[in-house]
Amino acid sequence: MRKFDIDIIRLKEGEHHFSFEIGKEFLDHFEKIHEEVSQSDLKVNVRLDKRANLIEVNFEIIGTVELTCDRSLELFDYPLETEQKIIYKYGLEEKEISDEIILITQDTQSINLAQLIYEFILLSIPAKKIHPDYLEEADDEDSDDEGWIVYSAGDGEELDENPEKENDNPLWDALKRLKNKE
Repeated sequence: MRKFDIDIIRLKEGEHHFSFEIGKEFLDHFEKIHEEVSQSDLKVNVRLDKRANLIEVNFEIIGTVELTCDRSLELFDYPLETEQKIIYKYGLEEKEISDEIILITQDTQSINLAQLIYEFILLSIPAKKIHPDYLEEADDEDSDDEGWIVYSAGDGEELDENPEKENDNPLWDALKRLKNKE
């Protein structure tokens, strides 16, 4: 995983470009992704813009990952393309402020991008993995009325659209009398 280190302390201010190939060796380091992705053929292009007070890192991940279809259990190549951005700001301690901003100290020697690349790949994999041969069937199932809850007023009666209309319920009448006494 050392090949994903970028020696930022030696970089001059300005824009720098890096490329990484993501394959089975990368997947073997991360169990979670290896469970979902059998193989990958991904290229990661990184554009790093170092400034005096921050470092902006743009990731572009393009290629395919081999997934297992949730319906047929067949393997298929899923085209993956994503762009993400991370900002490293200089601070007193190293910590993650948000999903896009990470604090590092001024004397941080290098940053390792492997974990970020792993997370970006995971976020790009769909929750429902359907083989392209079955996509039309999945669309048909999603459009069924199954699972919808329909509300009705009862035996063919229409719902009362006028809330100010008096109800003939004796409980409501008793509550209104109590309210009027106060």
